[in-house]
Amino acid sequence: MRLDDQSIISISNLSKTYEGGFHALKGINLEIRRGEILALLGPNGAGKTTMISIICGIVNASGGSVTVDGHDIVKNYRITRERIGLVPQELALGSFDTVWDTLSFSRGLFGKKPDPAYLEKILKELSLWEKRKEVLMALSGGMKRRVLIAKALVHEPSVLFLDEPTAGVDVELRKDMWALVEQLRQSGVTIILTTHYIEEAEAIADRVGVINKGELLLVDEKQALMHKLGKRQLEIELESTVTLLPEPLNRFNLELADDGKQLVYTYDPHKTHTGIDELLKTIAAQGLIIKDMNTVKSSLEEIFVNLIKTSGTQAA
Repeated sequence: MRLDDQSIISISNLSKTYEGGFHALKGINLEIRRGEILALLGPNGAGKTTMISIICGIVNASGGSVTVDGHDIVKNYRITRERIGLVPQELALGSFDTVWDTLSFSRGLFGKKPDPAYLEKILKELSLWEKRKEVLMALSGGMKRRVLIAKALVHEPSVLFLDEPTAGVDVELRKDMWALVEQLRQSGVTIILTTHYIEEAEAIADRVGVINKGELLLVDEKQALMHKLGKRQLEIELESTVTLLPEPLNRFNLELADDGKQLVYTYDPHKTHTGIDELLKTIAAQGLIIKDMNTVKSSLEEIFVNLIKTSGTQAA
């Protein structure tokens, strides 16, 4: 299969500089695969929303190009915008319109013929059917968030952007939305979400991209990323408390934890020699008695934090 068959969005050397000289995006290159869930992680001001806004035609790029399903977003903007649905961060909805009227109007804006059966399907999938006649101002924040998703889907897009979709949403509703996202992917929709919730990316994404200071630091399969960059820690519980490590143990860069009752050893599990065997022999040689041991894997959050720290250090 050719790359352009696999990719539904192709981003090439995309840049954005605002008045005043702020570089929001710096030469972003990214291929978004058809039918995947891609999570974009990054701190506030990293450039995530700017990139989405350019692809959706809300903000103009300073340089580079973007194609959606083979169509340039500038030359063929009508076609590309019809293929895209956007759920913005802000709860920007009219106050006095009903849920049903809001969705009907949004569908009409894209030139789609009325389709009450399709609207009913979306509303039921989002648990909004019972709310269809209510005015938007009467809905809770979580329900308004669901309406935004319905509004983005009402013209049947093939790509859905979710910009911080679960911000301010309780844990139960967040998990409901994760299930909905997976359901949409199963129906063939490509989903790109930005999030501050690392567990969100860990739970539902196929690939993870990390953006910081306008640069795309990396994009990789979630599991491959955790495999390549993840460290492991060996937690060694001691029989007796240690206030000061014996000198022979210093070369292992151990961390004393739990008030001196635990030694923590960080290692790379993919290296041929992890140093664990030598560490355990050295511990025994120093007369320390091991009560228990436990291995802990790095989380995606730890990987993300370390990447951001590294990129900040390099920039400085």
